[in-house]
Amino acid sequence: MSTIYQQLSTSIIDGDEEKTPELVRKALDQGLAPVEILDNGLLLGMNKVSRRFEQEEMFVPEVLLAAKAMHDGLEVLRPHLIATGTKPIGRIVLGTVKGDIHDIGKNLVGMMCEGAGFEVINLGFDVDPEKFIEAVKENQPDIIGMSAMLTTTMITMGYTIKALKEANLRDSVKVIVGGAPVDSETVERIGADGYAYNGPTAVKLVKRLLDVA
Repeated sequence: MSTIYQQLSTSIIDGDEEKTPELVRKALDQGLAPVEILDNGLLLGMNKVSRRFEQEEMFVPEVLLAAKAMHDGLEVLRPHLIATGTKPIGRIVLGTVKGDIHDIGKNLVGMMCEGAGFEVINLGFDVDPEKFIEAVKENQPDIIGMSAMLTTTMITMGYTIKALKEANLRDSVKVIVGGAPVDSETVERIGADGYAYNGPTAVKLVKRLLDVA
């Protein structure tokens, strides 16, 4: 492996949001292929972060820093990936449901999915069913991810799925849910396709639902 790839991987793990974009530019200047920079540098580092998080060797604040570094590196790399025809492995629309303003966990899921090679459209928080519907029509995602931290707002997830059905969009998209009060019973009750309790499990769930490696 090239030293630059090792440096990129390490900068992601360290959450160095200044060094990561610089290393991406350096790798591009060296003539390295954008997709190789992504796979062997950025994604390699983020995969290590995910494993360490699962093994409780890293914690949420450190993962957020790593995800931010990944995001900043991708901002530099993305135009070059597009120019070479490299496409994301899937598209995800994320949002915290109507009445709920908790979005740290949802943002972490979004950044880790982006770090795994997905395109992520983040709708923010306090997102009503109609806004999810609009986002599906506009972006044609493979996945919708809804987050709720309150039992009082969790019910809105079911309303959104009902709205998807009424708009004849439910069969065109997978729906995943997450948040403190959410469990497998929630999934069955509202008719979602799965739930995740943190960033790494969300990435695994999305990959499984879309049957991608």
